[in-house]
Amino acid sequence: MTISERIGGKISKKASSKEASVTPNYGSAGAPIDRGHPFYFGFVATMGALSAFVLLNALANASQVFVIILVALFLAMGLNPAVEAIRRRGLSRTTAVAIIFSGVIIFVGLFFALVVPPLVNQSAHLINIAPTLLQDLKANPRIASLNEHYAFIDAIQKKLNSVTSDGTLLISAFGGVIGVGKTVLSGTFTGLTILVLTLYFITSLPQATDLALKLVPATRRPRITLLTNAIIARVGAFVGSQILVSALASIFVTIVSLILGLPSPITIGIIVFICGLVPLIGHFLGCSIVTLIAATQSVSIGIIAFVTYVLYVQLENYVVTPRIMKRTLAVPGAVTIISALIGTSLLGLVGGLLAVPVAASIILILEEVVYPRAEQN
Repeated sequence: MTISERIGGKISKKASSKEASVTPNYGSAGAPIDRGHPFYFGFVATMGALSAFVLLNALANASQVFVIILVALFLAMGLNPAVEAIRRRGLSRTTAVAIIFSGVIIFVGLFFALVVPPLVNQSAHLINIAPTLLQDLKANPRIASLNEHYAFIDAIQKKLNSVTSDGTLLISAFGGVIGVGKTVLSGTFTGLTILVLTLYFITSLPQATDLALKLVPATRRPRITLLTNAIIARVGAFVGSQILVSALASIFVTIVSLILGLPSPITIGIIVFICGLVPLIGHFLGCSIVTLIAATQSVSIGIIAFVTYVLYVQLENYVVTPRIMKRTLAVPGAVTIISALIGTSLLGLVGGLLAVPVAASIILILEEVVYPRAEQN
């Protein structure tokens, strides 16, 4: 053996001894964890429950964001038929969306320009003449008798005196000046957010729909596409129907305002139109505003306006709305009322807004999918 081989052998032995000293021995692997052990089951169940609690808490904290997204998506689908109608005239979808949103912004500007100043003036006028109106109510024998038993006019007078003297009651009713400012800023921010999201959704609605439909198997994609487009069309039909119902209420109240000689009847009609678009409490707000404006003229005119508005709301709820919804959405009148009640009780205003189109979509799926399969069996 040569000297170089001996030196090489010594070096290799030293390297192997170093590797053996560097690599530690951790022993052999133990037995796997017994998944049937009570401790393992309790630990996994606890972690699962904790994860579910954290997830639900996060969803609850972000519920307002989901509501805003849902409302914006609903408005986008509702405005889509108008965009498609303009697009069929040879314009691009971006141009059609710009035209629709320009009309919406113009309407909002006209609303603030025509409605806010008369509303503020009438509110100030109502506060000034409120003591005279209350005295006129006391002069009525029947109302005076009721006031002796329940003292409701005296309570109103007492609160009115507090408002007109230092304004503390009015401020405290709205949670203070800071509370009012926060409410106004929050409402403005929410409205702008919904407006921007609606703009994005309505611009990219076809692309978003196509992207979602790619998740459907190719064999069922054509049928699912037709059903999806039909559902979007029904949502748009519902929004158009709601606008029509609100327009009818606005025209009726405008005519009544002209007959009763109320100030700014066109402004009152615009207010009723906006209120009619709000589910659940829309007509309650409209009736309150119209009654207060009519009460600035006289108590009798206020009572006539209130009774007339209430009678029209009953006619709208049980005759006008069911018939329009049945023609545009093919939803029976009873289903319209029941779905609105259930949606309102579950999700409040948003539930009332989405109840009827959801019911129409369920009926469509039943007619096109469930019933044919039942007939085949």
